[in-house]
Amino acid sequence: MTSEQLSGGQALSEHAQRAARAYGAAADHYTAGALSFWDRFGAATVARLPLAPGHKVLDLCCGAGASAIPAARAVGPVGSVLAVDVAAPLVDLARSRAASEQVGNIEFRVGDATRTGLEASSFDAVVCVFGVFFAADMAAFVAEMWRLVRPSGVLAITTWGGGLFEPANTCFWEAVRAVEPSLYKGFNPWDEITTPAALADLYVSAGATQPEIEAMPASHDIGHPDRFWDVVLGSGYRATLGALAERQRNEVRERVLRELRSLNTTALRTDVLYGVARR
Repeated sequence: MTSEQLSGGQALSEHAQRAARAYGAAADHYTAGALSFWDRFGAATVARLPLAPGHKVLDLCCGAGASAIPAARAVGPVGSVLAVDVAAPLVDLARSRAASEQVGNIEFRVGDATRTGLEASSFDAVVCVFGVFFAADMAAFVAEMWRLVRPSGVLAITTWGGGLFEPANTCFWEAVRAVEPSLYKGFNPWDEITTPAALADLYVSAGATQPEIEAMPASHDIGHPDRFWDVVLGSGYRATLGALAERQRNEVRERVLRELRSLNTTALRTDVLYGVARR
């Protein structure tokens, strides 16, 4: 199914197109060892949900299947998962992974997660892991997700806390500013919602008046400073790299890795906010 079919024939929004380009490019590094946090936090999100055999799950902004595959296992062969992402290369990765792991109760679709056109009250759980901040109107996106949750169902939204990927994040943006000032923090939507209060407000704006928000401090071991560049290539930073000329990209890489080696950076800050609301 194409993105146009999924969203009722509507063209992708500018925000969706930008996310599709960034993460489509990042797909070539998305499963690198330094990015194992995708699987770690996707599984942790699913583990917090009251899923049972036979349940129907919708995973929006599913990426390479980090939460869809654990959800499919949780609901068993009589249950089902529909997983949607705007980046076709990531959906291809997710399909291949599910096939290799013999998880057959997932349907993957390419499309704009904010405009699925799906029937209201259709799912026992709607899940969105590290995706809500890509919507031009986050409140409207959460309201749409809430619309799709059936009575007694749950809406789970996981987002990053503050200080994501520090100290490497600061090194990256300072290197970008030195090379091309106009791109400094030009694409970092994950910084728009990093507090429990902000996430709770999104739920409340959608009509989910009693969300449970858990702030979880976390660190991610990358083993060697140079492995941060895999994180750059396999994440939203890829959008900024794509706007640089090859010479500029090489200069940013040299500046970043030189600084991280001097700091002996082998771990990154990866604080997470887990939100759950029950109908």
